Amino acid sequence: MGIKANKHRGRCRTHGRGHKAGRGAGKRGGRGNAGMNKHRVMTRIKYMPQHWGMHGFNRHPSLRNVSVTANVGQLEEMANGKDSINLSEMGIDKLLGSGRISKALTVTVSEASQRAVEKIEAAGGTIEQDGEWEEE
Repeated sequence: MGIKANKHRGRCRTHGRGHKAGRGAGKRGGRGNAGMNKHRVMTRIKYMPQHWGMHGFNRHPSLRNVSVTANVGQLEEMANGKDSINLSEMGIDKLLGSGRISKALTVTVSEASQRAVEKIEAAGGTIEQDGEWEEE
């Protein structure tokens, strides 16, 4: 055994740490992320620069435009055998053009994509607007 290794063996119970230094997580400065704002702050700055704080940005809630949508492929199932369907009453804001439709339906909605309008008119149905439509 070398000199350094022999020195660190210490007495039987302490192994070179003294009587209190080996208790708990005290010798290593705490467990996990303990001390990241105190004695390990340089470790945080150097190795974890993105760990805390806000990243990116959020738009103000008044500027967010979140629409509840439905697709053309869901309309026949939602109509339950009827010839017309009012999506605005169901809480749906916008109709999108994904899916297929084979039945002629009269759909009332506040917004619809151009592809959705084309598919409904190709199936022989019509779209009635509930409010102003925005062109995409």
